[in-house]
Amino acid sequence: MDIACIDGDLVPLAEARIPVTDAGLLRGDGVFEVMRLYDGLAFGRDRHLERMERSAQNLRLELDVAAVARDIDALLASAEPGDALLRVVATRGGHRIALVEPLPVFPRLLHSATSPSPGARARRRQVALLRRQHARHEARARTRIRRRVAGDPAWPGVGAADGIVLLGRRRGRAHAPLSDHVLDSITRRIVLEVAAVKETITTPVDLEAAEEAFVASSVREVIAVRRIEQRDLPPGGPVTRATSDKVNAYIQAELAGQRTAV
Repeated sequence: MDIACIDGDLVPLAEARIPVTDAGLLRGDGVFEVMRLYDGLAFGRDRHLERMERSAQNLRLELDVAAVARDIDALLASAEPGDALLRVVATRGGHRIALVEPLPVFPRLLHSATSPSPGARARRRQVALLRRQHARHEARARTRIRRRVAGDPAWPGVGAADGIVLLGRRRGRAHAPLSDHVLDSITRRIVLEVAAVKETITTPVDLEAAEEAFVASSVREVIAVRRIEQRDLPPGGPVTRATSDKVNAYIQAELAGQRTAV
């Protein structure tokens, strides 16, 4: 999709501009959301916008959520983006950006590694993502890291910048690290709602004892984790498969409701 919406105006993507003096560019001062598009429909749109508003309030950043919603409508009405990602950004300089990005190629399995907890910052979607980008570059260099494992303050060395890993447990149960210091993930909420997942304090011992692990995010839905550090896990066990099916069914039901409402 070769157009973007800048402050309510549709422009060719190559001509999309914001001032170089904007604090969103100079200081990474802004908020954003990324939504998954299914055949042009934005899944969880209202929840994403609500989270964006909370992030802006947390940063004391003025945000016209209704204007962001209109930007989305205008952008998606201008073309049929199919399956893709929708990114919306609001900067401290008062600029709004909406654009459609290609859906990335997802691996069938992920590798994970522990990383320092980012603390309360993980609970808002800020534009400044240097720590995350550095971790990704480091991950590629090490090759064995593909995803960072999320956790609690009680879980030393485990961070939560990129979504949440849920751990399959014995007897077909699963648990998730407490949500106090992790991103308020929309897909995480769905997992907690539709699957037999319980939030608990999670420790390195639990990590070592996990029989399964998976990542849940709006972009990826549910993907199994094949390795944590040097420890191999089954490539998608029964808890992971069942959770994936339930999350997908939830998504499809919401999308069907959107199609009916049109």
